Formats: sequence, structure tokens, C-alpha cells
Amino acid sequence: MPIEQVDKRVSIVMDIKTPASKESDKNRFENIAFLKPSDQVKFVICDEKDYLWSKAKLDQYDLCTKVDEILFSPSFEEIEPAQLAEWILRDKLKIRMQMQLHKQIWGSVAGK
Repeated sequence: MPIEQVDKRVSIVMDIKTPASKESDKNRFENIAFLKPSDQVKFVICDEKDYLWSKAKLDQYDLCTKVDEILFSPSFEEIEPAQLAEWILRDKLKIRMQMQLHKQIWGSVAGK
């Protein structure tokens, strides 16, 4: 959905779909131009290719200077959280790693 008309008082969490999600064609990269520093950008990482793709998007769209918070989450049961953490630390990314808490609690139960 386009976000340019969203009230500026609203905090936006933009979910950028990675290639392994098979939903990356739904991304609306044009929305990045309307992000505010108080907004967040989230990537769910499924594998190393997703990680490298996401890292490239950080640079391509200069995301680290557009928003104050960028989140990388390991996809539940697809990548070990420790592996994602190692890559983030190795590359000294200025992002936060976030666990998908709903997946940790309920697993893959639909609707949770």
C-alpha cells in the first residue's frame, strides 16, 4: 500500500520481503522515499542469499540514514538465529536483530 498519505504521527513498520519468501515482487520500494526517522524497516531472513540481498538493499536505498531502526529477523525454522547474529556481527551492521516472538511461542500455528 502506498504510504505517502499516511498521517505523519503514525509510526510505520515497513516489511521488505526477501527473495526466499517468494513475496519480494510485492515490495513497494517507492514507499522508502516517504519514511521518517521514527519509522522501522524489517527484513525476515531465510538464508545467506536473503541476508546478502537485504544488506545490499540497506546500501541501495541508504536505509541506515533514513530510519533510526532496521530489524533483521531469522525466519522460523529456516535459519539458526546464531548464524544470522554471526553475519551481522561480522559485517558490523548498524541494525537490530529481532526474533519473531509469535513463532517462538506458537510455532507455525496459523493465525497466531
